[in-house]
Amino acid sequence: MSRPQLQEAALWRRRSALMGLMGLGAWPALAAAPDALAAPRPAVLDQPALISAKAQSAAMLAVTRAGTRLVAVGERGIVLLSDDQGQHWRQAPAPVQCTLTCVCFANEKQGWAAGHAGVILYSADGGERWQRQFDGQAAAQSQLDAALASGQEQTVAEARRAVARGADKPFFDLEFIDEQRGFAVGADSMLFSTDDGGRRWQSQGLRLPNPGQLHLYALRAVGSSLVVVGEQGLVLRGDVAGTQPFEAVPAPYKGSFFGLLRSAGNHLVAYGLRGSAYQSQDAGRHWQRLDSGLRSSLGAGVALGGERFLIGSQAGELRQGRCPEPTLTAAPGEPLPLTGLALAADGALIAASLRGMRRLPPPVLT
Repeated sequence: MSRPQLQEAALWRRRSALMGLMGLGAWPALAAAPDALAAPRPAVLDQPALISAKAQSAAMLAVTRAGTRLVAVGERGIVLLSDDQGQHWRQAPAPVQCTLTCVCFANEKQGWAAGHAGVILYSADGGERWQRQFDGQAAAQSQLDAALASGQEQTVAEARRAVARGADKPFFDLEFIDEQRGFAVGADSMLFSTDDGGRRWQSQGLRLPNPGQLHLYALRAVGSSLVVVGEQGLVLRGDVAGTQPFEAVPAPYKGSFFGLLRSAGNHLVAYGLRGSAYQSQDAGRHWQRLDSGLRSSLGAGVALGGERFLIGSQAGELRQGRCPEPTLTAAPGEPLPLTGLALAADGALIAASLRGMRRLPPPVLT
């Protein structure tokens, strides 16, 4: 392996360990399991999250706004809520113990969270209560149904093996256009869509030009386009209506993108390995490099209003930018292993980290 490839592999192993992938039954090992025997259903899918006073210091992986409320998710199915701009947090019950990696709200009431074992949860009351909508076993069956409809023998064989492996792959990101239409992406080229608020999720993986089954880490809708980024510089563009196959965009660089944010002007910023960040002003067709001045990987980002945005590294370093300017400037931060960022209703910066939640001073807009 080349040095960049070794760095990529090392970072993926580190991310896997930190996010609990290896503690959930080791999905990389399950991927090699024979297709003769179906994997047992992970117990974490049917066990409610433990309510604990220590939840507020748990590893939290994502945070978002639901109206003025803040909602954060993390390891062991932990969901935290704050109604005072992130100054205090309380745990909400959740029906699973698997790690939750992402959370998204279409409005102040309706939201979804997703994560390991292919789970997708739904809340109709701003995160107070959650119900399981989908899991990895249903995801594998959906992939098999799509493969059978395609008539492609190799695809059918791969889908049958996925069914045999069971709920072994995580989701990494969610995007909802409105209360009904949404998308989820994850490991091994998983892309699912819903047009009924998540009552049904359908596999869209066959629309993707991704023969290597690279992991998909993030996605955002821009107008009628859906942009997906992932492993090894993967960038894919499709339409939100799902009528056409996706197209592969020439990779702006060869390292992985871990996140994708959309500014108020519908500009996109993709960020990831070794401080790499790129912006697009045309819904992902073309990308220009942003100079972050960092070597540590970028794993969190948030739009600040207008064309401004903020991205953060796994070492807690913050960089602020304004599209379409090519240079990022340093912003005050804390030495935290950042995993997610959001803006509170009062303008404060809310950070999810492997050490829990933090409220930081409002960003100084320049």
